Amino acid sequence: MSTHYDFIIIGAGSAGSVLANRLSENPDARVLLLEAGRPDHRWDFRLHMPAALAFPLQSKTYNWWYDSEPEPHMNGRRIYHPRGKVLGGSSSINGMIYIRGNPMDYERWSEDQALAHWSYAHCLPYFKKAETRVKGGDSYRGDSGPLTTTTSACENPLFHAFFEAGQQAGHPFTDDVNGYQQEGVGHFDMTVRDGKRCNTSRGHLDPARTRPNLHIETHALVTKIHIEGERATGVDYQQRGNAKRATANEVILSGGAINSPQLLELSGIGQPARLEQHGIAVKHALPGVGENLQDHLEVYVQQACSQPISLYSSLKWYNQALIGLKWYLFNSGIGASNQFEAGGFIRSNEDVAYPNLQYHFLPIAIKYDGTAPKDTHGYQLHVGPMNSDSRGHVHIKSANPQDKPEILFNYLSTEKDRREWVEAIRKTREIFAQPAFDALRAEELQPGPDVQSDQEILEFVRNHGESAYHPSCTCAMGSSEAAVVDGDLKVHGVENLRVVDASVMPTITNGNLNAPTIMIAEKAADIILGNTPLDAETVPWHRHGESESSNR
Repeated sequence: MSTHYDFIIIGAGSAGSVLANRLSENPDARVLLLEAGRPDHRWDFRLHMPAALAFPLQSKTYNWWYDSEPEPHMNGRRIYHPRGKVLGGSSSINGMIYIRGNPMDYERWSEDQALAHWSYAHCLPYFKKAETRVKGGDSYRGDSGPLTTTTSACENPLFHAFFEAGQQAGHPFTDDVNGYQQEGVGHFDMTVRDGKRCNTSRGHLDPARTRPNLHIETHALVTKIHIEGERATGVDYQQRGNAKRATANEVILSGGAINSPQLLELSGIGQPARLEQHGIAVKHALPGVGENLQDHLEVYVQQACSQPISLYSSLKWYNQALIGLKWYLFNSGIGASNQFEAGGFIRSNEDVAYPNLQYHFLPIAIKYDGTAPKDTHGYQLHVGPMNSDSRGHVHIKSANPQDKPEILFNYLSTEKDRREWVEAIRKTREIFAQPAFDALRAEELQPGPDVQSDQEILEFVRNHGESAYHPSCTCAMGSSEAAVVDGDLKVHGVENLRVVDASVMPTITNGNLNAPTIMIAEKAADIILGNTPLDAETVPWHRHGESESSNR
């Protein structure tokens, strides 16, 4: 194919794969999709078995393997941060939890008049367009999109104890955290199709791979976006030791919240003093690049189980072999679930307008790396604040594209953040203390009975907090001086250059970020192609203290 394209998309992740599919639906549009990582080979069970999610998270094969700088409010710990380096990006290595966020997240975005078309009413049709919910569509859910979502069965009795305990603690049960009511405890949806991970490579690239106008290249590390005057004209990239160049009518950066600001700075777009420090010619001064980094920090509150009903026995090697065989032959059983089948969203205090804590419930006491804290049955809640006001940054350390950037999340840096963490641990213990768990509760494994005071709780979080792997907001859209892109995701001051990924969020959404990122890309595709946008859909949603709230 020609080295000139209508569109060059940098990054084949949760957003880039969606764009490649949608833009190449126009047979006259020539599209080049560049991915620094590998193909998501279908023979590799580590990517496609939902229960095997710990493997890609802890392997460098499909993973950028980032670490933060020493976090000043986390006792100087470096916080590990995996990012997908493979077709499908982080949708190929994530926990497959499908959470859209709260309607109020998008109402906050649309408070900036330049982002009025990013309100919940305008985003909802694109969530629906992207989705096929196995359970069926409705006013909130899609039934014919490329991304398959499966509502978890929650068959283990520990899930039912959690649902009952949550209600006993004063939190409602919700039929669908992605529908009318996010607040409460309930079943979670997962991006799983027929017992296998449904990443954006499978959902969006597979139907598009054979199109003659779409060219997909893997092992292709983009090193620079070419800026001539005030216009992006193409990219340089390295592929298996060879230097290559491609030009385009439009360049779209979909590298994610870490790689996108890094590449903008390497290309001369960012804070002039920082660029000049590394000998990079300033093409366009844009001080917001790499700033406003937001993430979700979480801890596990772990409880020993007094009955042998957890998934602990599945960690035995002989049971893992049987689980793997059943999945391989029938795509069913424990291997077909990500195990994050239930969770919820609650308010930690009466001052917040909508839920500010998220739960993931697991019927086993285990870490992300697959190790158990003790040789015992157990269960756990992952918990963390959703709307922290702590802010960090991502910036280059050198002009070498191979060098990892400087990442600082600045967790626990504000009084509000620390207060909500204390509330989070206390609310979680309150749920585990309910009568529904009386016949199942043994000793608390983590934080442990010695951790009681506010300061002891905060010290526990400093020592044990982990990222939930939700980096965002480093190329925020908006009209302020700190914004990097406008409401159409065009980089301010640079023609023919857009950013489309989680970095464009002005503020982080309430929950896991894969679903909002896919929505952003679906909506962006219509904007880029000049299509008539989908009609806004005004539906009611739940808000605490009101019988019904409606978006505009």
